Amino acid sequence: MHADQLTISPEIVRDLIRDQFPEWAGLPVRALASQGTVNAIFRIGAHFAARFPLKPADADATRDALEREARAARELAEHTRFHAPLPVALGRPGRGYPLPWSVQTWIPGETATPHEPAGSTEFARDLAELIRELRAVATRGRVFRGRGRGGDLKSHDAWMQTCFERSEDLLDVPRLRAMWAALRQLPRADTPDTMTHGDLIPGNVLVARGRLLGVLDAGGFGPADPALDLVAAWHLLQPAPRARLREDLGCDDLEWQRGKAWAFEQAMGAVWYYRSSNPAMSRMGSATLDRLIADESIEGD
Repeated sequence: MHADQLTISPEIVRDLIRDQFPEWAGLPVRALASQGTVNAIFRIGAHFAARFPLKPADADATRDALEREARAARELAEHTRFHAPLPVALGRPGRGYPLPWSVQTWIPGETATPHEPAGSTEFARDLAELIRELRAVATRGRVFRGRGRGGDLKSHDAWMQTCFERSEDLLDVPRLRAMWAALRQLPRADTPDTMTHGDLIPGNVLVARGRLLGVLDAGGFGPADPALDLVAAWHLLQPAPRARLREDLGCDDLEWQRGKAWAFEQAMGAVWYYRSSNPAMSRMGSATLDRLIADESIEGD
């Protein structure tokens, strides 16, 4: 998925486990197909999953990041009734793989798609409950300090320009440019940062029998624009359930529109960047943009 992507095979994973965690040496290891773009995922036995960063980086910085992610994942799991992976161990570089890596508990369930269970009002209410639970966690003075989604919309202008240029043969770019021109102007509400999952896309949402079971990629849990987790409304829901989520959360117009802006920014990047390397992510981006365009058309009537 990335030009400089690292290679990690089940054989290397087995060797690393045997070297560093001999108590698991007899467990089966298999690579998992995933929509994830940051880590290669391997199932270890029935109860664990190992995550190997895909992009080259400094080993010490990677370990620090994994330790921060472990703390964040543990904090998220402590504050929601929905399942979330818990950190188990950190592995060291070895066997030709140059970075630290992590082991988490395995959470059963199926990942959501842009279309299932998108029509479920009960699923929408589950998502609203999750977002409320996360927002209720004390920030303890923490504020958003990242470069990604969750701060100033206008700071993403350069990336959006790249996305528009790369999407000329894929999307109605003039219309999408006009949408971003309006969305980027949305002011930040006079409300403090709240704790957010930060990446509520289908591949990070686990479902069972049409209901929310849990969330993955909990290491991004942290303070951000309260509207950030509203991306779920556009990535995961059809219009009627989407309206239910908004009603349950009591979103005003500004917060709702900023949630649209974050979903737009994420979707625009996914369509072209993952067109060949991760078609599921690319299709998710297209589905989200379709929903945003449809909603804009309804509002314009």
